[in-house]
Amino acid sequence: MTKESKIPNSTIERLAFYSRPLEALLKSGPPIISSEKLAGLCGVNPAQVRKDLAYFGEFGVRGVGYEVRDLLKEIKSILATDRKWTLCIVGMGNLGISLIEDENFRKRGYLFVAAFDSDARKIGRQLACGLTIEPERKIRELVREFNIEIGLITTPSRAAQRVTEMLSAAGVRAILNFAPIQVRTPEGCIVENVDFSVKLENLVYHLERLYKGKRSD
Repeated sequence: MTKESKIPNSTIERLAFYSRPLEALLKSGPPIISSEKLAGLCGVNPAQVRKDLAYFGEFGVRGVGYEVRDLLKEIKSILATDRKWTLCIVGMGNLGISLIEDENFRKRGYLFVAAFDSDARKIGRQLACGLTIEPERKIRELVREFNIEIGLITTPSRAAQRVTEMLSAAGVRAILNFAPIQVRTPEGCIVENVDFSVKLENLVYHLERLYKGKRSD
């Protein structure tokens, strides 16, 4: 097993969080940042920052800090966000439209090149981003034409597994699933399930304990 295979997913997620304040500092901040300052901006402790970065090598100078430009460049290289990625989205309801029209994706190099839906009333509609909603039967054709690498699913749960299979069969190798169901993918296709209800349950768990703490005061 390689060292990289042992890296926790939580570390990868935190690297993405570290890049956000670094981007802001690159535009209008000091050229050097300490692990303490970066940790404070990201809501973690300095030891966690140093541990996360240590998985990938030596960064910065002890007692001095990190060059903001160099550290941001290294993190982007690790996360592979120093290149453009082509995306499609299946399910053009309110969530799908809000995602595809979010400029933040484009700014970070995630380019939506196709949008699909199964509803005949939506097919052919032109979106504000310039794309036209295509029928699901064109998934295979357009995935290959545009070399689509990542697919987002924002369909109802009953359609999510079927759409997952269509995307993977077409050659998509990574899927971000927003449908409230855990989808399965064949070997060689990565899936990340985003279940908002799980996030809410985590939130209310901590909220209830906050209330209990106040009631006991």
